[in-house]
Amino acid sequence: MKDAMEDCSETIGRHRLETCRRALEKNHFEVYLAAHCAEAREITLDKILPGLGAKSVSWGDSLTLYATGVLDALKEKTGLHVIETFSESLPREKILARRREALGVDLFLAGTNAVTETGKLVNLDMVGNRVSAITFGPKYVVLFIGRNKIVSSVAEGMQRIRNVAAPLNAMRHHHLQIPCQETSRCTDCDSPDRICNTWCITEKSHPGGRIKVVLINSDEGL
Repeated sequence: MKDAMEDCSETIGRHRLETCRRALEKNHFEVYLAAHCAEAREITLDKILPGLGAKSVSWGDSLTLYATGVLDALKEKTGLHVIETFSESLPREKILARRREALGVDLFLAGTNAVTETGKLVNLDMVGNRVSAITFGPKYVVLFIGRNKIVSSVAEGMQRIRNVAAPLNAMRHHHLQIPCQETSRCTDCDSPDRICNTWCITEKSHPGGRIKVVLINSDEGL
């Protein structure tokens, strides 16, 4: 019974991913479909990267990205300047300086908080470095998106982010003090540590193909 249910989930996932793919492509995103994170890694390294000519790379915080193993592979590449912006050993000002520098890289990698069936990206940031890079700066952007991020509308995506993704993300960062860590729901707080500060709705990729999306037929990230 379990295997049958898993097969059904994968089939439903493929249908939703295909619907999402067509909508994203209509909105000028370049889209790839992957059955799992390992395939997403192969697609990125074998199909996407060779045509970009990237000499520098950085990334935004994304559990889905980490799960693919792409970062480990890129860090081993010779001739590729890697800008690390999440080192806990560096002071905060140095991290912020690197994040500003990262807006000028050839390739920026990240995830998205939600993607609509009509092909729009919905994101909410604390500092804004991730949404800034998605919007403008890096020459190319590659986003890794699990099927659990697909929603019917921007409104549903915002609701999901406020009451699912954001509280879970807040719980990952134990050094912060945010009400949703305790309530598990958004209270539109005024905490100095608030992680929900900048909304970004990306309706189309401009120029076309600048943003490349790898849709993954498994539940990944928050």
